[in-house]
Amino acid sequence: MSVGHYENFPVASLLLPSQLRRPVSVIYRFARSADDFADEGDLAAPARLALLEAYRTELDQLKSGRAPTAPLFRQLGDVIATHRLPFAPFYDLLDAFSQDVTKQRYASFAEVMDYCRRSADPVGRLMLCLYGRSDERNVASSDSVCSALQLINFWQDVELDFLKNRIYLPQDEMARFGITEAQIAARDASGGWWSLMRFQIERARSMLLAGAPLAARLPGRIGLEIRTVVQGGLRILEKLERARGDVFRRRPALKTLDWPLIFCRALLAR
Repeated sequence: MSVGHYENFPVASLLLPSQLRRPVSVIYRFARSADDFADEGDLAAPARLALLEAYRTELDQLKSGRAPTAPLFRQLGDVIATHRLPFAPFYDLLDAFSQDVTKQRYASFAEVMDYCRRSADPVGRLMLCLYGRSDERNVASSDSVCSALQLINFWQDVELDFLKNRIYLPQDEMARFGITEAQIAARDASGGWWSLMRFQIERARSMLLAGAPLAARLPGRIGLEIRTVVQGGLRILEKLERARGDVFRRRPALKTLDWPLIFCRALLAR
């Protein structure tokens, strides 16, 4: 489940055991609403940061054992207490969303991955805690899947992010393939654009597949949920390849007819 862009992947779906749907939904509402503070509407940066800081204050209340003010945080407090969830992933998410307000360019892939570590990986780590399977091996696999999904969202949304004055493509890799910001602004997929996007696609796919064995280590419907999410990411990458990376004219997204294929692939995946 990638928090930053949530239209492509199932959240608290029927594949999850029923007892996990409420905690997953509460965690997701926290993450989505905080992400919307950074992205949605016409607020100036200071106002966005103030909203995120208010969320930090509510988390601080919970962590110190005091009653939070907002209903969402009272629900979150119940989930955290019931499932003994760590607080660090929630703070990491808020840090990432604050960074979206203040940082618009990324010099290297290492910088992008540092962002993914705080914007996407915490969600997977929280899910593993809910599943009771949060060992070192599973966390590493989950991080690989979650970061890959975040990267896939970045590559399908190059144009949408640019309209918000954000470019997640690493600046050094853009230079290597001869791509400038002016080319993105012109919606120009010529020249080295396909080579740059193919490089990003192949790296994201490798990361996604490296983490995919996590599903085989988790039981029943939980494993099937993870396989479904992985197959959803792979399907987006297929569409990116088919469009030769031209997200300006053919932004890939999962449609209704994609889901039967994704579910079949998930059932067959091992």
